[in-house]
Amino acid sequence: MVETVVEFEDASVVVHRLVVGPVDNNVYILRCRETGASLLIDAANEHDKLLELCRVLDVRQVVETHGHWDHIQAVTAVRDAGIAVAVTQADAGMLPSYDLILEDQSTIEIGSLRVGTIATPGHTPGSMCFTVEGTPLLFTGDTLFPGGPGNTSFENADFGTIIESIERRLFAPFAPDTLVLPGHGAGTTLGTESPHLDEWIERGW
Repeated sequence: MVETVVEFEDASVVVHRLVVGPVDNNVYILRCRETGASLLIDAANEHDKLLELCRVLDVRQVVETHGHWDHIQAVTAVRDAGIAVAVTQADAGMLPSYDLILEDQSTIEIGSLRVGTIATPGHTPGSMCFTVEGTPLLFTGDTLFPGGPGNTSFENADFGTIIESIERRLFAPFAPDTLVLPGHGAGTTLGTESPHLDEWIERGW
């Protein structure tokens, strides 16, 4: 199997991480320990590696955190392999193709895992984060990184909106020990990042 890093594991789930593409995108695969079924977050690039992992880890569905080019390069390949791809309506037009629309505050069932959806616009209009019920996991895409929010210099991005998303949808409802697994680079925790919110607002990025 393609070598991955096990980012987290407990009695219910194992999270594999693979870094792909020219801007080092994190691809995460959540595997249900009970059934072996998996969910892949962001079919970013290097489709051959991702398809091998999909076969070995029994990936049943792909979800996209948002529609930027670097997060979607393998979408066509995984769909051609018969795996459904889901994205928010607001970002759907950025993908070459898709199968399902992700709604805010809904649940995706993969084996015995229940994955929750959280709309966090700002980096893109349709950016979305994902949680796994009964775990401290929070997959933030390009919404939240160690040291601040994702880039809002792109077209259709907005700094005020991403700050509101982070403050109201992530910092407010989740515990400080929640693990943040972003779309690029290393992870962090909400407790590490939340004290710096005012600094981010003051600097404007």
